[in-house]
Amino acid sequence: MRALCISDVHGNLLALTAVLATAERRSFSKLLIAGDIVFPGGNEDAITQPLETWRRLSAAGAVMVQGVTDQALATLDPNAIAANTDHERTMIDRMKRVRSELGDVVLDRLRRLPKTFRMNLEDGGELVLVHGSPIDPSEAITFDMSDEEVLALIGDDPADVIVCGMSHVPFERTVSDVRVIGLGSVGEAPDGVSPREIPLVAHATWIESTPSGVKVEQIVVPLDFPQIEPRAASGAPAR
Repeated sequence: MRALCISDVHGNLLALTAVLATAERRSFSKLLIAGDIVFPGGNEDAITQPLETWRRLSAAGAVMVQGVTDQALATLDPNAIAANTDHERTMIDRMKRVRSELGDVVLDRLRRLPKTFRMNLEDGGELVLVHGSPIDPSEAITFDMSDEEVLALIGDDPADVIVCGMSHVPFERTVSDVRVIGLGSVGEAPDGVSPREIPLVAHATWIESTPSGVKVEQIVVPLDFPQIEPRAASGAPAR
């Protein structure tokens, strides 16, 4: 069994399309998504298409777990949130726009996404897919944590392989016989951005389960964004 594993798409349809086009050169039986699916956090509004991103992943039969932005988007009322800074006002306005675009049906599906997904491996082990960490799906495991910090976020979870997102940085490490695979980010990879902080690469991970063990290959997909119109200070398109 070979799975394509990605995370933190953040509604970036162009980046998702590039990753899926690259993946189509191989066969895979599962598409696993570790949360933060549709909400554009730091991205330009002009490069995100939340509803089409959701439709593309749903049509592909993706197994998705809930990320922190998925939960916030589906459960918080932006009209009840007070903004104290320009950044907060921008995020609230963006939340209103995305909620309106997605509609009640998709928001309900986001609300009902599981926090974790578990899968048996061919060597007898178990894989768990989670946005953050087994002990707390809203807290990330990061590449620079100590073994003790990672173990605290694993807790007594029985999985042999933990596949997670949230940190936006891809990594792989083994701590006390538990293999931790950080998927990086499709839509907001921090290791390749333009002067306007538009991502220039996307991360993806191949995980292959065999009777003799698990093989992992992490890849970086280059992105080629079209010219984006500059925006005025208010966040509206310049005229």
